[in-house]
Amino acid sequence: MSVLPWLTVTTVIWLQAIAGTNTDFSAYSSQLKSRLGITQVKLNNLAFASDAGKLFGWCAGFTASRLPLCAVLAIGVTLSAIGYGLQFLFMSKIISSLSYTQFFFLNMLNGNSICWLNTVAYITIMRQFLPTDHGTVIALTTSYTGLTAKIYLALAEVIVGKNNAASSGSGIYVLLNAVTPVVIALLTMPTVWAMREKPRDVKAGLVMMFGIAGVTGAYAVIETTVPTLHSSSGIMPEMVLVMMVAAVILVPVVKVGEWVVRRGKQEGSLKVGVGEVGDVEEGEEEEEKEEVVVVVVGTEGNVKGVVELVKKVNFWVYFMVYLCGATLGLVYGNNLGQISQSRGVSEIVLLSIYSSFGFFGRLATAPLSIFSRSRYKISKIGTIAVLMVFMSISFFLLISSRKGPLLVSTAIIGSCSGAITSIAVSVSSELFGQENFGVNHNIVISNIPVGSFLFGSIAALIYDKGENIGVGRDRICIGSDCYQKTFIIWGCICSFGTILSFVLFSRTRKSFIKSET
Repeated sequence: MSVLPWLTVTTVIWLQAIAGTNTDFSAYSSQLKSRLGITQVKLNNLAFASDAGKLFGWCAGFTASRLPLCAVLAIGVTLSAIGYGLQFLFMSKIISSLSYTQFFFLNMLNGNSICWLNTVAYITIMRQFLPTDHGTVIALTTSYTGLTAKIYLALAEVIVGKNNAASSGSGIYVLLNAVTPVVIALLTMPTVWAMREKPRDVKAGLVMMFGIAGVTGAYAVIETTVPTLHSSSGIMPEMVLVMMVAAVILVPVVKVGEWVVRRGKQEGSLKVGVGEVGDVEEGEEEEEKEEVVVVVVGTEGNVKGVVELVKKVNFWVYFMVYLCGATLGLVYGNNLGQISQSRGVSEIVLLSIYSSFGFFGRLATAPLSIFSRSRYKISKIGTIAVLMVFMSISFFLLISSRKGPLLVSTAIIGSCSGAITSIAVSVSSELFGQENFGVNHNIVISNIPVGSFLFGSIAALIYDKGENIGVGRDRICIGSDCYQKTFIIWGCICSFGTILSFVLFSRTRKSFIKSET
């Protein structure tokens, strides 16, 4: 029955939609800074702690190769529930005290939990679909990670109301980060456990899925940018967004309907002859059992083990490209709370723009995999290089003190970094093979904590030296100068990464042309 693969995609989409629990950090970072009474540097270190947890992301890949994916998923949501659960008790003053060091290590736990959820999502799709469809389906499912912050903002406003969500501090967001992954994991586990056949004809299902995703993303952008909708005091706009994310369940429902109709026609053929029906059913069973086994070998071969991986020159070039591109975009997102505060812009609006356009950036990478099966093949690494050019320009545009460039640049950085993150999943497989993908890709993204600490520290040190108002824990920086030097430095770093991306494209171009022919 061809319904199961689409039910699997649906639940993986839901899992990816709530997996990026660290992306809503900007929504409550200002309140957290005040609650803990810490400086901007220490606040940046908390963001770094979440990313530092990804240094141990290889544990998820290692475990997935030895335990059922259901067990991996259970471990991931348990880590998240413990980390965010204790933080919620502290922020709600149920726990009287929680030291900065304890908060730091809980954030590491939270960040590591994301790796477990993502590993389950990636491997589930790779096992459920043929290799030729991996890139397209992964681009679809990972695109919803770009909406995570927007979804948590919407859920918070639905539960406590728009005005209360903005004034209740970090409590509601931290609570959602703890509870939501557990609920979605319970919905996902049955489909992960029941994976079987790999569908050959996925075109119709993907068209429906991408149609729903496109409408969802468009609504998220419109709801954010149209003043009448965003300033509405009711919760209806947020309810609509949550329902649209849930609407992907319609695809497996349609597939069930198609299957019922097809079975009805087969039973109707009994009038023709029992033997003919037997032949038809036997043929269908043989077709379902038949499976094409394709081993995907990367341009560097099937790289096994950390030692072999780090000896590859292309690994380090790729590592640096990701560091100066997608990771830098993530650090920008982590600082949106203070950026919006210093520029007098609503942090909810800025974070919503970043999240919504990040979703579209990820979703827009799907054609790369579709074209990879046609004569008009597009290089994924070449695409990353082009995206890095636009990111570099956007960071320099942020130097302007006007609101327009801030909003436009945030949209571009969100979409480009989101697209690079999505493409990187396929690039890791294409460069280093699929056999040890879970470990290899988690080693690649270990650059995230490195960049989070380095790039975030640069921003925090410059911020604390800016024109501050207030004293003690309420001390904040106001004005465009708070981040102006930071944007120049980040722009230079991104430009360096752009150069490296073209170097990587040049180094892998021969393999790309060879595979194309």
